Amino acid sequence: MIKFTFYFFSIILIFAAMRLITVRNPVHAALFLVLSFFSSASIWLLLHAEFLAIALILVYVGAVMVLFLFVVMMLDINVTMIRDGFARYMPVATLVGVVILVEMGLVIFSHLPEVQPVVMAADVSNTKMLGQVLYTIYVYPFEIAAVILLVAMVAAIALTHIPRTRMKYQTPSHQVNVRRQDRVRLVKMPTEPKD
Repeated sequence: MIKFTFYFFSIILIFAAMRLITVRNPVHAALFLVLSFFSSASIWLLLHAEFLAIALILVYVGAVMVLFLFVVMMLDINVTMIRDGFARYMPVATLVGVVILVEMGLVIFSHLPEVQPVVMAADVSNTKMLGQVLYTIYVYPFEIAAVILLVAMVAAIALTHIPRTRMKYQTPSHQVNVRRQDRVRLVKMPTEPKD
């Protein structure tokens, strides 16, 4: 049953990844990327890596994909212009795809020495082991990745924050300091006699 579930999620993952790079609508591509993230998280759950699966769903699907969809919809990409130049890049894309398939085939079908599984103690969860490795051995790469993500977040905010000159803003301090003489002018007019 576990083998069937693994192959089921793997087929969905491969299908979503293929549709991600072949579909021409950027919103559809982002949604296929969400499907591939969910399939990867399901495979990680089968491997008893619950923390990584939940982190993938929360961080990538919950935050990064929302940002991707926000940027795609904000840019208002002209899909017809993308379709016009699609055939030009086909030879290079085919070459890159073939090279990637050959590399993957060499990795899968080569006779690599078997990796011994890590023996875990009965009272230690994989989340605790991941935390110990992450905050001891890989603490500097973890800090560098955090700084890079912070810079990317600030850059995304700076790129989307466009000052609008045509908008009218209220200034409460000016509104409080308004005098009647500045806004209202009393005009005395003679009344007309009644006939």
